[in-house]
Amino acid sequence: MNGLSFFAILVTLAAVFGMVNYRLLRVHVSTGVLIIALAVSALAIAIDPLLAPFSFRQLAESLLHTVNLPSTLMNGALAFLLFAGSMHVDLGELLRRKWTVLALATFGVLIAVAVFGLGIWGVFHLLGVPVAVIWCLVLGAILAPTDPVSVVGLLQRLGLPPSFRAIFAGEALFNDGVGVVVFSVLMGIATADGQLETAAGVISSFVIEAFGGAALGFATGWVALRMMRRVDEYNLELIISLALATGTYSLANTLHLSAPIAVVVAGLAMGSNAGRTAMSEITHHHVTTFWSLIDELLVTLLFLLIGLEVVSVPLHGLDLAAAAIAIPLALVARAISIAVPGTLLRLHDVIGLHALALLTWGGLRGGISVALALSLPEGAPRQHLLPACYAVVVFTIIAQGLSMPRLVRVCSKSVEAAAAKSRGSTAAEQVSS
Repeated sequence: MNGLSFFAILVTLAAVFGMVNYRLLRVHVSTGVLIIALAVSALAIAIDPLLAPFSFRQLAESLLHTVNLPSTLMNGALAFLLFAGSMHVDLGELLRRKWTVLALATFGVLIAVAVFGLGIWGVFHLLGVPVAVIWCLVLGAILAPTDPVSVVGLLQRLGLPPSFRAIFAGEALFNDGVGVVVFSVLMGIATADGQLETAAGVISSFVIEAFGGAALGFATGWVALRMMRRVDEYNLELIISLALATGTYSLANTLHLSAPIAVVVAGLAMGSNAGRTAMSEITHHHVTTFWSLIDELLVTLLFLLIGLEVVSVPLHGLDLAAAAIAIPLALVARAISIAVPGTLLRLHDVIGLHALALLTWGGLRGGISVALALSLPEGAPRQHLLPACYAVVVFTIIAQGLSMPRLVRVCSKSVEAAAAKSRGSTAAEQVSS
């Protein structure tokens, strides 16, 4: 089967599942498609023994193997998804919350990796499942960053205060790049083929990839905006935005910099006030509409793939038990990764039970976690880690994602009051100084 045929099948399934969701479930289309895809996968697994010698499961696996999901996402679709998501972030609010976002996207990720990794290692150890601690830390790196694809889409449907939306979106967009870097370092150690042997080497590599990616995204974004100021043709400017997203991501990969961080910074430049003034009103409308459509289509197809990929996940008793425990453990690790830097660095935006509850429960995982998990080498650790990864991802998207609006209604007033108090104290400090 060629790529076009596979894409046609995916789009057709997304349309059919979307219609079923519209008539029956009536939740957001991407979440509904995921739920239906999971139900279809569960049905395929259940009836497969009854259809011998025909194997529906093998047919589904052969279809899914037409595309390499980790490679397709990490080296293709992610460029479009991150760029589209970052264009909707209020850069002014993000800059006002820069220290909070930076702390959560760096220290928060590292804390989450350690807490979840060591915790799930203890779970495996108690269950008698032989998984080395380094592989558990790898799983921690897979699940530590929140997924911008899921989080940014969720934020567009909620009524959170602007300041809190900026924290949510900024953390999700940047901790993704940090998480990928941490995952790469830990994978090098776990597979014994990494070249980083000292803590100084690890830190140096992290700084170069992360800050180098940000610098590259700033440079390419500046060049793209300069080009757009010189033309007034929305089709051409749309092509420039496409070149900015794909070119920045590809160039960062070539230079061994963080491609996710680079394309996020480029997208922030395109969505900033400078980006809006570089385009006419009609151009801005066409560019925004185009990238919103790309975002919605790719998110729906990605969630469909996540649901269908369940047929390839090995399911065994002890691994399922570990997967069930991984869900509350991921929530605990997420809460600790917010509370510790928030308390130590006195980040007023994330201090308080309501803010902690929103950031913890809203920390959705998604396609990036699945792609990283599926990129693990074949062998014993992979078959034990995949069920835990899928359990956390599916739970966050469905259970947490669908219940977030109710939590927002309960907590948003308290969060807004805390944010206003923080702004007032900051202004007072500036006046006194």
